[in-house]
Amino acid sequence: MKVFAKLINALDSTNKTNSKITAIETFLGESSELDKYWFMRLFTGKRPRRSVKTSAMREWAAQISQIPEWLFQESYTAVGDLAETISLIIPPATRTIDKPLNTWMQEIISLQHKSDTEVQAYIKESWAQLGQVERFVFNKLLGSSFRIGISSKTLINAFANYYQVDSNLVAHSLMSEWDPNEISFEDFIKGVHINHNLSAPYPFCLANPLNDELESLGIPENWQIEYKWDGIRGQIIFRAGELFIWSRGEEMVNEQFPELLNEFEGLERDFVIDGEIVPYNLSGVMNFNQLQRRLNRKNISKTLLEEVPIRFIAFDILEDNREDIRTLPLRERREKLLQLLKEINSEKFIPSQEIIVGDWETLKEIREKSADINAEGLMLKAKDSAYLVGRKKGYWWKWKIDPMTIDAVLIYAQRGSGRRSGHYTDYTFAVKDGDKLVTIAKAYSGLNNSEIAEVSKFVRENSLEKFGPVRTVKPELVFEIAFEGIALSNRHKSGVALRFPRIVRWRRDKSPSEIDDIQEIKKLISQ
Repeated sequence: MKVFAKLINALDSTNKTNSKITAIETFLGESSELDKYWFMRLFTGKRPRRSVKTSAMREWAAQISQIPEWLFQESYTAVGDLAETISLIIPPATRTIDKPLNTWMQEIISLQHKSDTEVQAYIKESWAQLGQVERFVFNKLLGSSFRIGISSKTLINAFANYYQVDSNLVAHSLMSEWDPNEISFEDFIKGVHINHNLSAPYPFCLANPLNDELESLGIPENWQIEYKWDGIRGQIIFRAGELFIWSRGEEMVNEQFPELLNEFEGLERDFVIDGEIVPYNLSGVMNFNQLQRRLNRKNISKTLLEEVPIRFIAFDILEDNREDIRTLPLRERREKLLQLLKEINSEKFIPSQEIIVGDWETLKEIREKSADINAEGLMLKAKDSAYLVGRKKGYWWKWKIDPMTIDAVLIYAQRGSGRRSGHYTDYTFAVKDGDKLVTIAKAYSGLNNSEIAEVSKFVRENSLEKFGPVRTVKPELVFEIAFEGIALSNRHKSGVALRFPRIVRWRRDKSPSEIDDIQEIKKLISQ
């Protein structure tokens, strides 16, 4: 546990990706096979179910520390994390113990079959033998709420660095379960049990923002014009009867989109296609807010599958029957893509709609109305272009519509982290709802350093209430907030959710009485 606790402390003490990777490599070098296994499970979402109620842990911790409920709550509010609060208020350990992570996990899992008296005795005995950091980790393991600031991509890169293998191979390996009786952990990570070549994706071809006049592109006939959808960019890889879905963030996301996995049965053709994963119902592409409900989940419920159906809008083919065809002109790849989609013959895999216009003025009108169908704007791709690696200028252009904006008032502020820990940089904004205010969005960017310092001074001098690290402030400062999309949402007090909100400018020229009203804002949804 000491080695694992040292790792958690290191991960929680830095925002630098390279430092986190170094900490993980150190842990891998100092740990047993089974401890590495549990580390992998805990950080890939394969945690065992909760063994102990957090309410019981609170009660026992208050008893041991002999503090009243109100003081425990105040401490919890100040710290912001239950596991850490308990680890801090309990008296120092009277003795020490050091068991491997694997042993702790087996004991914690066995609590599911023990009586309340036995569970209480085990936990109190463990608290009395663990230091503060180890106790914090132990509490996290008990609550099955192991959330430390490390992405799956960082984890995969750390494994790849330590074992000197390709990161894509590691991602493929982690799709399966490790059986310690059949293969070593190192061989598992290195993919000895799999054919890595089956899952290997291609680097994505990326577009540049279109800032020049359309006329500089020549004539529309030379460009494949499509809608730019607000979804998840992905590659569908189908080789030797196995399917792999890669996101542009270099993550394998098969588990998040199970309805896409069984559409190619009986298809005798290997391929790699590029496209956009979007939520799609009878009305067409749904708002991105709906897709967010499915992201980063390990299990998609039947209800969610029905409420947020998925389609893959394909716009390119990179490989056909194991032949890399990225150097072919786009017009030829488009023909092959359409032929493939006919063979697949699935409503879940559809081609991108090609927009054909005779002049640029007509295209400008189409772009302005693209938000009506939940598109972000348009894509323009040279028909004679190859599928290039990265963001090469002059071949693929994205022409997004201008963001929507509202005026809102600052009502909550929270200190930043790292170099900005001395300033209030995390803001919550509200708009009018009749005679009251309702929160509409959070934003963390858009102000320069001098403006941040000025807002921080205002927060310190005009705080009304304190909720842990959050300050309620007088609703006096008005800001213009830009966002890419808006949708109805039951999870927000305002009844709406904004897509990518950010501060455009500080509206010193406006008073709080001039901010926008939520009823007017909701009208943007139908525009």
